[in-house]
Amino acid sequence: MHPLLNIAIKAARAAGKMIVRAEDEVKSLTIIEKGKHDYASQVDKIAEEIIIDIIRKNYPRHKILAEESGLLERAHSEDITWIIDPLDGTTNFLHGLPQYCVSIAVQQFGKIQHGVVYDPNRDELFSASRGGGAQLNGKRIRVSSTLKLDRALIGTGFPFREFHNLDKYLSFFRKLLPECSGVRRAGAAALDLAYVAAGRLDGFFEYDLKPWDIAAGSLLILEAGGWISDLHSEKDCMETGNVLAATPKIFPILKEML
Repeated sequence: MHPLLNIAIKAARAAGKMIVRAEDEVKSLTIIEKGKHDYASQVDKIAEEIIIDIIRKNYPRHKILAEESGLLERAHSEDITWIIDPLDGTTNFLHGLPQYCVSIAVQQFGKIQHGVVYDPNRDELFSASRGGGAQLNGKRIRVSSTLKLDRALIGTGFPFREFHNLDKYLSFFRKLLPECSGVRRAGAAALDLAYVAAGRLDGFFEYDLKPWDIAAGSLLILEAGGWISDLHSEKDCMETGNVLAATPKIFPILKEML
């Protein structure tokens, strides 16, 4: 295992352990409103601090891009950036829904080299290193072999901060719902991407995501044999925030629908 991936796993597990312990105290947490329908708690912040502390102890010169702290650089920083979502699915967590995760990726020279998505409730650790395949708890995973859309289960996310893409969603659902096996909105994009990599979902799409929502999951999908890009172009979805990910057979069908 690559040393960077090993540290990412260590950090994800440490943060996940703290988050699960905090579940019993969720009603007493201080909730921070970052924007309309966009919330965080001190659990998000503490989880992020745990991750950053582990990274800094091992790689003090690396850059860090984290959801709560933004971009953290030090003098003479190396060209390696850790991209962190300490608690993807905060709203689920605050409502007692056990569908959330920790997401950590390592980017070097503009490409994601290592990625970890950890579901602490199920103790499921999805991990990948570029060129090394994708694993779930150490066992190799691949995207599904679903060939047709009428057998495909698709994941998505609905607008909750900005609603300028609402009409696009509604238009797409009118086309998609009669044609596919079903659509799921679970509320944690990084975990949805991991589920595509593991063959639990056959595709996923969402607008207006952030780099920390996408980074680790995007590598998982590529290493599991899937395709991922911007919803409407061949641009990098890490830059646009508009994501389409699916199996090689389902991807072009969804792309044409969009």
